[in-house]
Amino acid sequence: MRALTFHGKGRVQCDTVPDPRIEDGRDAIIRVTSCAICGSDLHIYDGAIPHMHHGDVLGHEAMGEVVEVGRDTTALKPGDRVVVPFTISCGDCFFCRRGLFSGCENSNPDRETARKYWHNSPAGMFGYSHMLGGYAGGQAEYLRVPFADVGPIRVPAGMPDDQALFLSDIFPTGYMAAEHCDIRQGDTIAVWGCGPVGQMAIRSAFLLGAERVFAIDRVPERLTMAAEAGAECLNFRSCDVVEEILDRTQGRGADACIDAVGSEADTWGTTDAVIDRIKVATYLGTDRPAALRQAIHACRNWGTVSVVGVYGGYIDKLPFGSAMNRGITIRTGQTPVQRYMPLLLDHIVEGRFDPSFVVTHRGSLADGPDLYQAFRDKMDGCVKVVLQP
Repeated sequence: MRALTFHGKGRVQCDTVPDPRIEDGRDAIIRVTSCAICGSDLHIYDGAIPHMHHGDVLGHEAMGEVVEVGRDTTALKPGDRVVVPFTISCGDCFFCRRGLFSGCENSNPDRETARKYWHNSPAGMFGYSHMLGGYAGGQAEYLRVPFADVGPIRVPAGMPDDQALFLSDIFPTGYMAAEHCDIRQGDTIAVWGCGPVGQMAIRSAFLLGAERVFAIDRVPERLTMAAEAGAECLNFRSCDVVEEILDRTQGRGADACIDAVGSEADTWGTTDAVIDRIKVATYLGTDRPAALRQAIHACRNWGTVSVVGVYGGYIDKLPFGSAMNRGITIRTGQTPVQRYMPLLLDHIVEGRFDPSFVVTHRGSLADGPDLYQAFRDKMDGCVKVVLQP
C-alpha cells in the first residue's frame, strides 16, 4: 500500500509499505477514505519528537471503511464506516474504566521508553513515535486498529467525511480545551494559537456559553477564520497581548485562557521567547513555552489555564509564582477522545457544530510531502489539510 513515511527532519515521503494485517483478535483493518495532517504532526516534521524511525508511517487523524476484523472484535463488522480516535485504549484498565482513555495502561508496548522521559506512560498513539508504541499511522491506504471494539465510532449514513473526520482528534481536543475552562454564561476566554485545534476551541467556547473570545495569532488567514466565528482577534506581532487583554477586561484578565500552541511557540517580540529558541537550538532546553507564560499572565485571579498544545519535556521560567499567588488552576492532558466522540457526533448530527469549516487544502497521498511543507510554512493560506488515499 501507499503511505506517508518519516525520513528525518523536514523529510516526508510517499512510499510503498507492507499492508497491515490482523495481529490480535481485537484488531480491525480499515480502508482509509480520509486522513489529515495535524499540527502535532509538524512537531515530528520539525524533528522535535524523539524515537521516530526512518520509514515510520505517519498520521493520527483517519477514518474509513472496516474491511476485516479479528475473531474477538464484536463491536464492528466489515462494511462499517468509522472514525478512529488518535489514542489507542484497551477499555479495561484503571483509566479506561474511568473514561480517561488517553491514560490507558495497556496500549503502549514501549511504555518503558516513555517512562524514561515522563516517569510514567500515557496511552499508545497512531503514528507518533516508538515512545508511544511505534504504531503505524493513518496517512495511508489501510490502517490496523488495535482494541477496535473500544475506539472507533460509526458514522451515520450520508454524513460527509469532512464533517466526521475531525472527531478523531482536533474537535475533541478543542472541545476539551474549552470544557476545562468551566465556562459560565458571559465568560471571556482567550485562545493562544488559531490553528485547527485553536479554531475548534474558539467555537467550542462559544458553544459552551462564552460571551467573548480573544484569538491570538499572527497568520491573517487564521485570524480571519477566528473572526468569522465571532472572536476578537489580536496579532501578537502588533500588540502586547497580555496588556491588551487586561485593558479590554478592565484590568481583570480573561476568565480562562487556552494554550493551543505548545512547545514550538513563535519567538517574535519578547526576550523570553528569543531565549527559548536559543536554548532549544543549543540543547539547553526542550520546549518554547512563550504562549503558556502569556496565558498565565493574562488570566484573571482564580481563573483557569487550559493547555492542549503539545509539550514534550521541561519548560523554563514558568511564572508559577503568579499562578500560585493568584489562585490559577492549570488543566491539561492528551484528550481521551473516546469519551467525547458520542457527544460531539450528536452536535454535528443536530447541526450545532460543523467542523468542516477548517479545511483549506486537499490532496492525495502523493501530494502529502508538499502539503506538509505548505502547512508547516503556512503557505497559500493553509490552515488544515485533508488527504484522500
